[in-house]
Amino acid sequence: MQKVLELLWNFIEKVLHLILIRFLHIRPLEQKWEEFLQFVKFCIVGVSNTVLGYVIYLIVVVALRPFAVSWDYIAGNLTEYFLSVLWSFYWNERFVFTLGTDEYRSMWKALLKTYATYAFTGIFLNNILGYLWIKKLGLSKYIAPIISLLVSVPLNFIISKLWAFRAKKRG
Repeated sequence: MQKVLELLWNFIEKVLHLILIRFLHIRPLEQKWEEFLQFVKFCIVGVSNTVLGYVIYLIVVVALRPFAVSWDYIAGNLTEYFLSVLWSFYWNERFVFTLGTDEYRSMWKALLKTYATYAFTGIFLNNILGYLWIKKLGLSKYIAPIISLLVSVPLNFIISKLWAFRAKKRG
């Protein structure tokens, strides 16, 4: 599985490089290129996280249908939140915010910080932005979450990089 992911990532990296240099005539500095690729990886994990979260939500709501409970969507949201953040943490730890040989971090602290980060950006911030877009600016409630992603994804990346997955030097 790891080898397949590496091959897939190498392909994506080459395509991105081709698009930037050949079509957009942008030659990024090496450090900026690495940071850009890290953000792309973060977005890939985020897309998989979003799809998985929605599937989990649907499974819970459908599974609770025979019981005719009024709180099925709440159970779906809570289950989706806890499982999809765990999924996101796993892939961000392994794929996005990897450690160098001279670095370390507490996995449990990183996990708790990841849950806190997603609670802030995914629940708190998105609800405030949704209110702003829908109630104050009159945008569609179907478009508002997509616009909110333009704020929450980069902010989530920065918080994850600088706080939740921050590594410390050994020794």
